[in-house]
Amino acid sequence: MLTATGLIGVMLGGAVGAMLRLWVGNAVTRRAGTRFPWGTLVVNLSAAFLLGVAFGVWQALEMSLDSLGWEVAAVGLLGGYSTVSSLSLQTLTLWQQTRRQAAIGYLLISATGGIAVAVLGYLTGYETSDALAQALG
Repeated sequence: MLTATGLIGVMLGGAVGAMLRLWVGNAVTRRAGTRFPWGTLVVNLSAAFLLGVAFGVWQALEMSLDSLGWEVAAVGLLGGYSTVSSLSLQTLTLWQQTRRQAAIGYLLISATGGIAVAVLGYLTGYETSDALAQALG
């Protein structure tokens, strides 16, 4: 159940995540150019990885997904950071520019890459947290 504290945490996390999305997306675009939406791809893949890490940590430490920490980190911060709407618009733009292969490739890389890095993140977060919890007793 979302509390007032949780709601404020989600809003603050979302604000920080949105600012990070803008910064990372722009930094990547400046380096890679605008011919392909590399900035959004990097943001979405890194968001999927980080969400996987967070989920792995939460499960390894047997923490509740109803906790304030999860609401702030996963729902707020990473929810504000990821860019599904940008992915959709950029795919449409590539398609309208008759760059159909780029549009399809972008969608495939985003979807399969997102799942792959989420799994990798989960395994990383779970194994690291589990090993740390065992080491600390």
